[in-house]
Amino acid sequence: MPPHARAVRAAHFREDFTTDFTDKSLATRINSQSVSIRVHPWFDSFWLRLGRGIFLLAALGGLCLGGLLRAADAPDITAATVLKAMEQVADWQLANPSAHPRTDWTCAAGDAGFMALAGISGNPKYRDAMLALGETNQWQPGARIYHADDHCIGQTYTELYLLYREPRMIKPLRERFDGILAKPSEMQSLAFGNPKATENWSWCDALFMGPPTWMRLYAATDDERYMNFAVTNWWRTADYLYDKEEHLFFRDSTYFQRKEANGKKVFWSRGNGWVMAGLVRVLQYLPMNHPDRPRFEGMFKEMAAKILTCQQADGLWRASLLDPASYTQKETSGSGFYTYALAWGANQGLLDKAVFQPAVEKAWTALNGCVEADGKLTHVQPVGADPKKFEETSTDIFGVGAYLLAGSEIYRTTVLEKSGASVVTVTNPSNFRRDCETVELDNVIPHYFPFWPLGGRRNDWNLAVMDGLSSRILDSQTYSVAGGPKPGEQPDKLVFQVDLAPGETRQYYIMDTSFLFNTPPPLIKTFARYVPERYDDFAWESDRIAHRTYGQALIKAEGTVTSGPDVWIKRQRNLIIDKMYKSGQYHVDNGDEMDDYRVGNGGSGCGGSCIWDGVKRYISSNYRSWKLITTGPVRSEFELTYDPWVADAAGRKVAMTERISIDANSWFSRMQTTFTSEDPSPLKVAVGLCERPGHEKPTYDLKAGWVSYWQPEDKPKGTIGVAIILKPGTITAFTNDNPNLPASAFEPLTRPSVEGAPPIRNMLAVTRAEVGKPLDYYFGACWDRSGDFTNAVGWENYVKYQAACRAQPLVVTVGK
Repeated sequence: MPPHARAVRAAHFREDFTTDFTDKSLATRINSQSVSIRVHPWFDSFWLRLGRGIFLLAALGGLCLGGLLRAADAPDITAATVLKAMEQVADWQLANPSAHPRTDWTCAAGDAGFMALAGISGNPKYRDAMLALGETNQWQPGARIYHADDHCIGQTYTELYLLYREPRMIKPLRERFDGILAKPSEMQSLAFGNPKATENWSWCDALFMGPPTWMRLYAATDDERYMNFAVTNWWRTADYLYDKEEHLFFRDSTYFQRKEANGKKVFWSRGNGWVMAGLVRVLQYLPMNHPDRPRFEGMFKEMAAKILTCQQADGLWRASLLDPASYTQKETSGSGFYTYALAWGANQGLLDKAVFQPAVEKAWTALNGCVEADGKLTHVQPVGADPKKFEETSTDIFGVGAYLLAGSEIYRTTVLEKSGASVVTVTNPSNFRRDCETVELDNVIPHYFPFWPLGGRRNDWNLAVMDGLSSRILDSQTYSVAGGPKPGEQPDKLVFQVDLAPGETRQYYIMDTSFLFNTPPPLIKTFARYVPERYDDFAWESDRIAHRTYGQALIKAEGTVTSGPDVWIKRQRNLIIDKMYKSGQYHVDNGDEMDDYRVGNGGSGCGGSCIWDGVKRYISSNYRSWKLITTGPVRSEFELTYDPWVADAAGRKVAMTERISIDANSWFSRMQTTFTSEDPSPLKVAVGLCERPGHEKPTYDLKAGWVSYWQPEDKPKGTIGVAIILKPGTITAFTNDNPNLPASAFEPLTRPSVEGAPPIRNMLAVTRAEVGKPLDYYFGACWDRSGDFTNAVGWENYVKYQAACRAQPLVVTVGK
């Protein structure tokens, strides 16, 4: 466990108040002439007031209380000051755009820093700026096919993809890299004299530009070819340029025999800074159980130890690492990359924090000494300039990128040292990759924060989840399973999503958001609501698919009786429910979304259940009442209740409650159906899918528990795929409710439908349910026009994958 994961502090300050200081030197150190203390309401008593007084006296005396204030002679490094400094530098850069081409490596390095800032800042403009960049570039890499400098911008594209999961964001980059894999450069030599040498990673800077991009594309696509290319070619370059005696990289082969004025070898600061930062950015996406990970970590630790010895008295590094006396000017781009790498290594437990943290803090203080009052970062050695002499006011966007990357890890250090974060360890037990998998923690407050605040209650619990390998705050959601939480009620569930390689174990951190200066606005990827304006519909969606089901008002309006879920299809990753209901044009393909799925009167729809006696379906009426549990960035969940209905020939009555949830990035909803009855005997239940006219047949695996159906094409509106997934081994039969249909019923429609082809019967996966115990299963759908699944095989493979994920849940443990 990393050393910064500490026990939770009982005395958590929550309620805001501000005290002005007359000691301006102290005020400057503690940020903007004031200190903000957050006090929990539980302490709001006589003892709290006494405590406030004691605290203020201590603060005025320059003392340290609870880690909130540092000694008077120490730098003021807090989450607030770090983030404010980062935003000030970033704002200056946004206001003074770089003159370099927007796919150039200079901008790409700056964009990497902006993405790090976007992961922790509460202001969405930094993320929006990167989105605008991608759109302006049409998500294209630079023009040179093999040149790593022209690949670097792909790091931002892929990181945005991993947030939004929009395939168009990585499509051109993937085409470029696939072309390289299919036709590698004919140049084999790494010697730098040849004009085509840069088609390989023949200079050390390329190790920042190229490998991290390939690794991110691997994470985005699950295509191991990209990872293998990055790893193989990293070591090819390292074996050529790495000096095993000095533990530093030559810039390229032309430097092998060069000497500095003092007779030592020539190792450029920014060049080795590129490598150190490149190592970090490869390790962030290299699976924790990859066989080459120890080798990468070993090189990182070797270089870090050497770099530490090259730091100068003012906290920065000079342009020449081994002859700083000949290069006396401050240089912030290489220094920024070193600060980033060393802080990351200390945060990961790869470097001894007691040894490296003082150097990191000294470097961060020195970097901020090179920031002008308006936010301009200075002392950045220009591209191609004489490293011995350049203007002190010189700046460039890649230096800003290095500064922002450094700040992101300093911010992470301050947060984890003070937040008492709980460490969540997540393991993928399967031999396949898990992407966008939801981690679900129950009883989150009393279990993970048992002493906070000493058994008291609070009505404003806001938790954040930080990634284990970067400072990024992940989108997460807390809620009460009973609905709410209501004022004074603690949430009891926390959900967030992870990506894990086969067999990989990763760590994440849970903390109260009060320890963060602010948090990034989440991407809202799910939504659910009651729809009173349209016959009591209840609708829900993820960023992939949408559904609705029907209330009692529809019976009066149209005579439709069904509890089967409807399907709404979409091309984009946007949320469509409100837009669809506002337009009222449900069955018209407007280019983005449409309702082309017909449930029919009494139909199972996509995943509706019924009681089944082997011949006849006994179905409920439409839902009677609803309850919204939660809706947000990661999950929407709600409950529907149904009146009792006759469920067999003997007149037995059964009632039903459905708890339905949908998670971000998923085509599947989870259904937990609980049947109640005065007769406690088990029920034979059938989970159904509507069958359409046409000759396509469902595929299924009863043992694995899934059924997939690629519906006949509804020309010209495309094809919908649907599926259900039950627990392995629980489907006792797969049948239908009308086996004697004539062949004519299966003939495809001869003209386009208005609302999708009508159902001709219901395909049924038969299982068993206990009265009073939830029947837990999943149902899902897709549309071929979205481009995610374009044929039956692709959809079926995804259904199999989801069934395998459900059968092998992630292993989650929590500790300090």
